Amino acid sequence: MPRLVMKFGGTSVADLDRIRNAAEKVKREVDNGYDVAVVVSAMSGKTNELVGWVRSASKPEGHDGPGLYDAREYDAVVSSGENVTAGLMALTLQEMGVPARSWQGWQVPVKTTDAHGAARIEEIDTTNLDAKFNEGMHAVIAGFQGIAPDGRITTLGRGGSDTTAVAFAAALKAERCDIYTDVDGVYTTDPRITKKARKLNKIAYEEMLELASLGAKVLQTRSVEMAMRNKVRLQVLSSFEDTPGTLVCDEEEIVESNVVSGVAYSRDEAKVTLISVADRPGIAAAIFGPLAEAGINVDMIVQNISEDGRTDMTFSCPSDDLTRAQTVMEEAKTKGGINYRDLVVDQDVSKVSVVGIGMRSHAGVAATMFKALSAEGVNIKVISTSEIKVSVLVDRKYMELAVNALHDAFELEKTA
Repeated sequence: MPRLVMKFGGTSVADLDRIRNAAEKVKREVDNGYDVAVVVSAMSGKTNELVGWVRSASKPEGHDGPGLYDAREYDAVVSSGENVTAGLMALTLQEMGVPARSWQGWQVPVKTTDAHGAARIEEIDTTNLDAKFNEGMHAVIAGFQGIAPDGRITTLGRGGSDTTAVAFAAALKAERCDIYTDVDGVYTTDPRITKKARKLNKIAYEEMLELASLGAKVLQTRSVEMAMRNKVRLQVLSSFEDTPGTLVCDEEEIVESNVVSGVAYSRDEAKVTLISVADRPGIAAAIFGPLAEAGINVDMIVQNISEDGRTDMTFSCPSDDLTRAQTVMEEAKTKGGINYRDLVVDQDVSKVSVVGIGMRSHAGVAATMFKALSAEGVNIKVISTSEIKVSVLVDRKYMELAVNALHDAFELEKTA
């Protein structure tokens, strides 16, 4: 029988009524003739509650700061949220007449690295699942978790349940991986900002990967990367509406696409400029090496060289990383690795991007983008490009104006 993976996020299984609603969708696919593997997240808010308990339990008496905890026990506690949901989903399916059994990561097993709190899946042994499928049993799998080489429970970090679902779809050679969430698909931009935003029927892996990395919250970057690598067809659907979703697939499945498929934004960005840095070999490594070691995600980079042999180096990073970035740069100057005259920061900026595989074969995308922003009086601070993306940094107060202007300029409300 064909196989299908169905993943339900925290809001989709937030209580017993929603679990029953999700189970009805599973039963429908079982009745359609699929062997179904259901991957579930913890109930909405439960993971944060468990993390809070771990931190509280790990605080020394009288200590007000964050607790220092054993990462192995953190994983043991935090992974329990998915175990509860998996058991409740299996019970609900059984009550509906669907033979189902819950599986924790170690029972499958989902073999991972030993990086507790941020493990990566290395292998999924489907022997046990295959045997149960052959008996007519369907699987309900706790997402977000696996087992380390030493037998300890691990968790996969942010977006772990999406990643679990895609990994199972690849391992089980599933026809498709359906991701059920609180939105009904992937839109040309955030419908909360642009009323003209249109749901896409299909989007290519590369476009979805760019949109996810640039701020779109529909799918996590890791899960899209895995889907693209393993050619897993993803479908984003609403748990609460029976409407067609968006298929994330290979570019070859999309017959005709717009030049630009979507506009993404990241509201909370910061811009850092090192004024008058020596223009010499190795200076970029001296700047960005320490930032990488500190785990700071640098994005857009611009270098301006003057006639006197000095240079200004500008880069952007998430606002949450700004203080650490400043500290790292000041330490690098003190140690003599970088000799700059001044460090200037701007923490009131946002990143706005246009994405589309059609850019590969169409000229003028950047020109259209810059003209549209200019017409609205939006000043561009930094620009970066890739084969299918153009991103700009603008003042945060103009972010929504920029998104709307670009959505109109590329006529994204129209179908391809």
